[in-house]
Amino acid sequence: MTGRVRSIHLAPEQGESVRQVDSVTAVADQGLEGDRYFSADGTFAERDGSDLTLIETETLTAVERDYNIDLESGVHRRNLTTEGIALNHLIDRQFRIGEVVCEGTELCEPCSYLERHLEKQGLREALVHRGGLRARILEGGTVTRGDDIEPIQIG
Repeated sequence: MTGRVRSIHLAPEQGESVRQVDSVTAVADQGLEGDRYFSADGTFAERDGSDLTLIETETLTAVERDYNIDLESGVHRRNLTTEGIALNHLIDRQFRIGEVVCEGTELCEPCSYLERHLEKQGLREALVHRGGLRARILEGGTVTRGDDIEPIQIG
């Protein structure tokens, strides 16, 4: 099971619009340089294991098809949009994104903040159990658009 980083998004401060970048520095136990969680400013900054968030392209396609909600690039407020990998299967598992080593900590269940922020009724329901993954960064490095994402086989 190998996936790929399709896009990278950062929001410098809580509530600000996200911007797309081609690469970013990931710092262990801190987050992505230039993102709100790096400076402990995000909505879930105090939640352990929120260094990085990911969401599947396949989910975004399904939400548009099934709920008629278009989540254009980055508005979902997750840092990485992935393709070809089932993120829910990475909870409590280590995985590599390019040279960066992460561990999935919990599902990124949708919250009322996202629904209010985007003003898209039904978004919360559409993303239940498929809103992405929160991860802790164990070993830092650079994440680049197009990097492979793969589970690490331990033992």
